[in-house]
Amino acid sequence: MGGKSSNYDESKIKTLSSLEHIRLRSGMYIGRIGDGSNQNDGIYILLKEIIDNAVDEFIMGNGETIDIGVKDRRVRVRDYGRGIPLGKLVECVSIINTGAKYNDEVFQFSVGLNGVGTKAVNALSSYFKVITIRDGKCAEAVFERGILQSEKKGSVKTGIKNGTYVEFEPDTEVFGEYAFNMEFLEKRIWNYAYLNIGLTLNFNGRNFVSNNGLLDLLNKEIDENSIYPLGYYRGKQLEFSFTHTNDYGENYFSFVNGQYTSDGGTHLSAFKEGFLKGVNEFFQKNYKSEDIREGMTAAITVKVQAPVFESQTKNKLGNTDVRAWIVPETKAAIDDWLRRNNEAAKMLQEKIESNEKLRTELNSVKKEAKEAAKRISIRIPKLKDCKYHIQDGKKGEDSMIFITEGDSASGTMTHSRDANYQAIFSLSGKPENMYVRKQSDIYKNDELYQLMMALGIENDVANIKYSKIIIATDADNDGFHIRNLVLTFFLGFFEELVTTGRVFILETPLFRVRNKKENIYCYSIDERDKAQKQLGASSETTRFKGLGEISPSEFKDFISPDTIHLTPVEINQLKLVPPLLAFYMGKNTPERRAFIEKHLLSNADIDV
Repeated sequence: MGGKSSNYDESKIKTLSSLEHIRLRSGMYIGRIGDGSNQNDGIYILLKEIIDNAVDEFIMGNGETIDIGVKDRRVRVRDYGRGIPLGKLVECVSIINTGAKYNDEVFQFSVGLNGVGTKAVNALSSYFKVITIRDGKCAEAVFERGILQSEKKGSVKTGIKNGTYVEFEPDTEVFGEYAFNMEFLEKRIWNYAYLNIGLTLNFNGRNFVSNNGLLDLLNKEIDENSIYPLGYYRGKQLEFSFTHTNDYGENYFSFVNGQYTSDGGTHLSAFKEGFLKGVNEFFQKNYKSEDIREGMTAAITVKVQAPVFESQTKNKLGNTDVRAWIVPETKAAIDDWLRRNNEAAKMLQEKIESNEKLRTELNSVKKEAKEAAKRISIRIPKLKDCKYHIQDGKKGEDSMIFITEGDSASGTMTHSRDANYQAIFSLSGKPENMYVRKQSDIYKNDELYQLMMALGIENDVANIKYSKIIIATDADNDGFHIRNLVLTFFLGFFEELVTTGRVFILETPLFRVRNKKENIYCYSIDERDKAQKQLGASSETTRFKGLGEISPSEFKDFISPDTIHLTPVEINQLKLVPPLLAFYMGKNTPERRAFIEKHLLSNADIDV
């Protein structure tokens, strides 16, 4: 064995307290850290855990309003539920595995991290205050980074309602410099409103309330794009809304006990199966699943007494027992809705039969394309694949594919990447603009056909091979144009890749500022100016104009998991996609020309 190993004895074994463990291994509790620029960043998970507790109170019939305030970095949440028992306040917010959510009699459909959520928020906050009010009496505890600073008990004025008040500030020691994005917060608050009919959430002085649940959610998402009026069903533990549009692909908003499950899970699979059976029973047909689901948009929420999620951040349900009741209930609800909505039923049947016809046409094009592909090579020439994919379980959960442009950029990345989980697909130049093209046109375009095959999404987006799709183009006009063309391809035919948070933009440094001792990479002009000031007048500044200019040894830092800068491609509402694509990728309208002229930067603005 090469090298001298360090002594491994009793002194190397560490036992961490639960507080130390949360702070040292925060990712295990909240998924990711982040700076607030991604809606799954840790600061939003902290807020979610506190709101979840308040919503759980509402679900159990206690309190119809939740007050939420977020200003700068300080968060305040007040519910009007039962309040934490006064004598257990400190334990409930600071000692792991203490809480009522282990007791099914108290919380039937809880989503909070059982006995962990509030403690994680407390441990990861530089300031945390909790007040509980019960029947005229109150208790207060204040913490810093999970350590109790003060506690007191007393009485409240007559008329003050029962409930819990939590105030906290995420710790910059853990999260670094961060900022709350109000748009992300509003979307979360709306989801709480849609999933809890009758609950009013007062967020920064504005009321969020829904009277029609998931029907309201889908209405807001797709607006007037639906082929027929929205379908809706609400049972004791299952609620869903659905329609079809003329867009390609399918889109789902799925929830379990109020938790958004971006990767779906067993409840979503069971809903799709029940939908298929309900449609076929009503029409007395044997339509294929893909013909029924093409162009479908649906929202579904279920209540499950003991949910089992496939990750700590709860984005995929794993319970297999839910199929037994979701399939028959969905089937019966669909059959019943179609019987009561004859016109909508006719429109749905026309859509299914149109999908069937298009699929048959597409199959003949696919056959030709596959024959041509066989003649070229069994391999995909433009793909440098990685060893592990999503299908390989834990080994492939960090898998990613970089879509880049030209040989120099892909050459740099090939020498810098980790071939275990980082793949590269190289475009030869600008791909074809696929705006308002037919699905069969993909098979006539060699490059986009290869990209689709490389991703593994030809038959179903769920078969995607990589956890992240990263568009990595130069930070210049050509690079931005290629980025838009790739996004147009995804949004036009595989929108679900974007809506489920799979697509990202790789941010590479615009500048390098260095002196003899230190290199600083800068992602903005502000960062460059700070670095120049820090390293002094003798420093040298280089502007990177293309990925190919960066050496492989430098590039390794820009794509390694700890230092990679990724910007997620996110859509706030599905209805925004068609007008957005029409504006940027349609025929060159006078409006777009005027927009470009108004916002175009001169070389003087861009260059060093």
